[in-house]
Amino acid sequence: MTIHKEGTATIALTALLVGALNIASFSYLFPISCIAAWVVFIITLGLFLFIVSFFRMPSRNWTNDANAIVSPADGKVVVIEEVQPDEYYTEKRIQVSVFMSPANVHVNRTPIAGNIIYNQYHPGKFLVAWHPKSSTDNERWSVVIENEKGSILLKQIAGALARRICNYAAVGTKYDQTAEYGFIKFGSRVDLLFPIDAKINCKIGDVVKGGITVLAKW
Repeated sequence: MTIHKEGTATIALTALLVGALNIASFSYLFPISCIAAWVVFIITLGLFLFIVSFFRMPSRNWTNDANAIVSPADGKVVVIEEVQPDEYYTEKRIQVSVFMSPANVHVNRTPIAGNIIYNQYHPGKFLVAWHPKSSTDNERWSVVIENEKGSILLKQIAGALARRICNYAAVGTKYDQTAEYGFIKFGSRVDLLFPIDAKINCKIGDVVKGGITVLAKW
């Protein structure tokens, strides 16, 4: 397991704050023998370990299947429905949404191999990620990836807690399946818009893993 590059500054700042708080706690606020000082230490240590775990990148055996559309993120499937897209496509698509809690791995990966043909940032609100309007009203970053089988639109959507979307995709760039293309800090969701004839391979409530779980097939 490694730590994601997006976590370097956050982890360093957290370490400094935790260290300063505990020095103050043990040196000035409470004697070293005081239970309160050790309670502060345990709570702040737990916070630090949580921040470190949030930016983890576990080693995995990635799914490599040209007929499969894999999950772009860890989390839970919260939406499967036919929708009329609000951008790029004019025809109806099938939307599958994966909600990521703060405890999930937050690296975003390409569900198929292909070329990036669309990349658009949308400013917006910070509604909770499971709100029905978060897909269209929240801050989000939309990407379309295409290969010989078709194209898929991906939306990285910010939530009430997630306030930073990192997107590394660039139009014209070719990606392998399960390659890293983005990161969302501190919980949110990713929407996928499949062709209407895609064979859905998941159901609402399924717990999925990014780069591994097959959500649909061509």
